[in-house]
Amino acid sequence: MKKLLAALLLVIAFNLQAQNLIHFGTDSVSVNNFLKAYKKNHTGPRNEASFREYLNLYIASRLKIAEARSMGLDTLPQMVGDMQSLRQQLLPGYLMDKEALNGLANEAFLRAQKEIRVAHIYISAEQPVTSEKAAKKADSVIRELNQKGAVAFADIAKKYSDDPSAKINGGEIGWITVFSLPYEIENLVYKTSPGKYSELVQSKAGFHILKNLGERKPSGRMKASQILLAFPPDASELMKLALKKKADSIYARILKGDDFARLAREFSNDVISSASNGQIPEFGIGEYDPAFEQAAFALATNGAVSKPVLTPHGYHIIKRTQKIPVATINNAEVMDHFLQQVELSDRMMVMKNEQYQKLLTKIKLTEPAFSFQEVITYTDSILNFVSPKTPMKVNGMSVLFQLSDHNNALNKSITAADWIGYAQVYRFKADGSGFKNYPELWKEFMEYTVSHYYEDHLEHFNEDFRFQLNEFRDGNLFFEVMQQKIWGPAQTDTAALLAYYVKHKNKYQWKPSADAIIFFSTDAAAAKEFISDLKKNPMAWSELVTDQSEKIAGDSSRFELDQIPGAQRAALKKGMVTEPVLNKKDNTVSFAYIMKLYMQPSQKSFTEAKGQVISDYQEEAEKAWLQQLKSKYPLIINQQQLEQLVKNKSWN
Repeated sequence: MKKLLAALLLVIAFNLQAQNLIHFGTDSVSVNNFLKAYKKNHTGPRNEASFREYLNLYIASRLKIAEARSMGLDTLPQMVGDMQSLRQQLLPGYLMDKEALNGLANEAFLRAQKEIRVAHIYISAEQPVTSEKAAKKADSVIRELNQKGAVAFADIAKKYSDDPSAKINGGEIGWITVFSLPYEIENLVYKTSPGKYSELVQSKAGFHILKNLGERKPSGRMKASQILLAFPPDASELMKLALKKKADSIYARILKGDDFARLAREFSNDVISSASNGQIPEFGIGEYDPAFEQAAFALATNGAVSKPVLTPHGYHIIKRTQKIPVATINNAEVMDHFLQQVELSDRMMVMKNEQYQKLLTKIKLTEPAFSFQEVITYTDSILNFVSPKTPMKVNGMSVLFQLSDHNNALNKSITAADWIGYAQVYRFKADGSGFKNYPELWKEFMEYTVSHYYEDHLEHFNEDFRFQLNEFRDGNLFFEVMQQKIWGPAQTDTAALLAYYVKHKNKYQWKPSADAIIFFSTDAAAAKEFISDLKKNPMAWSELVTDQSEKIAGDSSRFELDQIPGAQRAALKKGMVTEPVLNKKDNTVSFAYIMKLYMQPSQKSFTEAKGQVISDYQEEAEKAWLQQLKSKYPLIINQQQLEQLVKNKSWN
């Protein structure tokens, strides 16, 4: 009857824990978590035997970790501090949307394979122009483009564009490539076919329409030096003409062999580059004035020098140092380069916005408890000392909204005090020009609050992050409990070790052995040279090792013959050096000097056997402790699940 009842209880337990492989005490391990641990941590052969062996080791470790928690080891200050430190180290890797980041890098690589000649119509929406007025002007541009077509783009740009240069160049801004323009504008360009104009897009600065004037293969990047004769502010035509003559004179001197670097130091008005012999940072298309870039990329060979080039900044004389072609093969090194560029670009803000929208699908956000105007009235009273005209409904303790997961767990209330704390720090514009408007600041506050809530509860939302944290925590607990229960006592309890040695004395016997010095060398040549010196003066071996410590190491002790390198290749004799043995994995060499031979078996003293005694004592103590843990935490293995895993060869 008792057996039948026990069987029924087991059936019930398995039905309740259908997806659990192991159940011990009040804890359990799911099939998925066990497989994840096995595939991550088991490095040997993968077959049924190793799978079952790993399961036994895994069960033993889980029991020990359960005991560590029972002892409160997870609350030790060092444990808590280690976990907090690790969490901060892991967070960036899990918060970054790697898939999106790689997608942006791949997109940038593809866009780098061509350059586009671009024209631009810009309608400003910055003060004192109102956004309504700017929108009406943009509508007029669209109507004319629809009526007259892309061929009239330059004329329409001259008529409407708020870019002053458009009156002269018809809106043309020259050739661009990836990263040349703000990302939202770049997207317009690369989505527009040659000869066509883009849709209208609005940015913070205003409205934009772009035309694709043509495409070409990429020019690559350029390393160069320059001599700049800069125009002073409000330079007259006469002054510009004088600078032109001076530039021509310097160019003539270069053609006659004068040193470009010396002339750059002496004449260039570019303070930064002149101090470096005229060297300027590496650049590509779309980074400098089109005239400057055209002249630089027209230089056919390294060392070639351009005639003076006129730009709005002055006259430039350019010397080509090196032309770097655009990578056309998508390999790891190239993608690392594009990833770095993406991370330094405004694309990260786009990705951040997309990530925020994804977070809103995972996090439940309640409707604001107060109207926005009620919040602003309170904010003005605190930050700007504005007396409210009506009684305020909001105070510092007022809950503005709440965050939770979709199961209504992990609730967090966001108060007016939280909002004020954020606004006090972040209300100023980055350029120092004044305050951000409240809607913009509120949007940033919402993104900040939601993002930090997600970070604080990432274990709840991200299974991989939770698994890695738990794995690290369990590893620390395993080490600490083993140190306290097994390793520490075995190292320090000399009386127990001596008693174990006496009880098992027959286990600790010397096989045929030798007093010897085993040497290890980093390479065969060093070994050969050392052996030659050693044979001349064996008693000076320690000094010889010290002299060649970078290449030779030595260990003096009594060793059993099967531990001595080269012992099987020749009959050992006192005073001999064994034949060097090469380790093919790392090309290191080992050999030995024989000082004394012991060919008859003999008893090891406690001191001689202590290392082996400690190991055996630990092993026996651990086995006994594990049996205690199995009694304390009753173990159930879901045999049905286990056999299914074996049948499916789940170790693969």
